[in-house]
Amino acid sequence: MKKFTKQETSWMYYDWASNAFSVIITTAIFPIYYKAQASMAGIDGADSTAYLGYTIAIFTFILAIIGPILGTIADYEGYKKRFFTSFLLLGLFSTFALVFVPEGEWLLLLVFYTLASLGLTGANLFYDAFIVDITDNKRMNKVSARGFGYGYIGGAIPFVISVAVILLAQQEIISISSTTASKIAFFIVVIWWALFSIPLLKNVKQVYGVKRDAKPIRASFRKLKETVTHIREYKYLTIFLIAYFFYIDGVGTIISMSTAYGTDVGVDATVLLIVLFVTQVVAAPFALLYGRLADRFSAKLMLNVGIMVYIIVCIYGYFLETALDFWILAMLVATSQGGLQALSRSYFAKLVPKHKSNEFFGFYNIFGKFASVTGPLLVGVTSQITGKSNAGVLSLIVLFVIGLVVLIFVPSDKKLKTAGQQNSTAV
Repeated sequence: MKKFTKQETSWMYYDWASNAFSVIITTAIFPIYYKAQASMAGIDGADSTAYLGYTIAIFTFILAIIGPILGTIADYEGYKKRFFTSFLLLGLFSTFALVFVPEGEWLLLLVFYTLASLGLTGANLFYDAFIVDITDNKRMNKVSARGFGYGYIGGAIPFVISVAVILLAQQEIISISSTTASKIAFFIVVIWWALFSIPLLKNVKQVYGVKRDAKPIRASFRKLKETVTHIREYKYLTIFLIAYFFYIDGVGTIISMSTAYGTDVGVDATVLLIVLFVTQVVAAPFALLYGRLADRFSAKLMLNVGIMVYIIVCIYGYFLETALDFWILAMLVATSQGGLQALSRSYFAKLVPKHKSNEFFGFYNIFGKFASVTGPLLVGVTSQITGKSNAGVLSLIVLFVIGLVVLIFVPSDKKLKTAGQQNSTAV
């Protein structure tokens, strides 16, 4: 494979940039900080975990509704970068606002967390769609997987810095409170995310698109209606989205609620942070490995492998009792998390018409985000009913099994004739 182009590398660096948010805000430090603030306000563990689940469900539902509409509008020439930038700024400013939330104001924390997460996931919609503009179908598996590999390393570096600040504060080596240390971590996310988004903003351009309409919003609704009406023409794309709907639900739920779950079962906060760092380091080479194996065998086969690993994770998670169990669980997740996400993105990109990539990635987003409403709600409700977080983790196995079964009906990417090779209009 030839050397990565400037556009491909610049695109990959956004994974490096945004994963700081994914690790520090979504997965690690913010959930622990939020749990502490909720406890300070008299909210017990199971309820605070449930409220976090409901919050995730709310912002994913909002984006799921507007995703296809925004994607359709962004398919017009020159619009993709504008929408990406708008959501990026929303995420950056809302994350920065977390720094100024007073102690004990757990509800206000969730409000800004919702806005920041909307910014991240909205920007990711257009970032994912840019893959058709920066590479060709033959290179998509490796480019997408390399992006996730960059992301894990790029997330690990600010994570280590943030954890170091928190631990030094806890040991009173530096004279700041744990609350202030956590807020410094949030500020680090803002700086890291903004700085490494610059290559994409500077070097990545929209190549495929459609001519602008005098009334873009009205025309976009018309285009969206036409796509839904003729969805049968995209048979394999539709089947894949159904499978994706189910298995990515479980993946996203485990990512976003793993730290809260570990806290509920008694894993020490410091141990949680160390485990999550090691998970980042281990996940990077495995994401690259999935890309290489997908080129040798097929992306579909490697998707099946990743789903099977997550089924094992759900079963093992139900019996989790000790810190060692959490370590084992985290390493299992690390082997497949990035690979499953990367190959889902590249497999889907091979199916979509390039000139309508934003619109179809809007559907990709809506299926992924509507699914992400189900998972956290399932965990939240089950946790409150049973009083046990591990019951919610086990319930996610149903989603992975359904996804695995539906995936049987899509062809290997080694054999399919991609829609993305047809009807492509360069701008």
